[in-house]
Amino acid sequence: MQRSTRQRAYFAMMGTCVVLIVLAWNVVRLWSTTAAVVMTLVAAVLPPAAAVVANLGSLDRTAPPPPDPDR
Repeated sequence: MQRSTRQRAYFAMMGTCVVLIVLAWNVVRLWSTTAAVVMTLVAAVLPPAAAVVANLGSLDRTAPPPPDPDR
């Protein structure tokens, strides 16, 4: 997995986490506290998952080494 793809996925997941928390406790709780709690629980799972996605393939020893700029 390319580094730029991993970074994009990480920022998308963390952005989703922030949006879920903000919406849950500023908008959704007015109608349903249960829905706000569920949204918060989903948001709580996202940061560890984002960290895993961001590190996928970063230590892949089977990948060829990067090209040498001096060659």
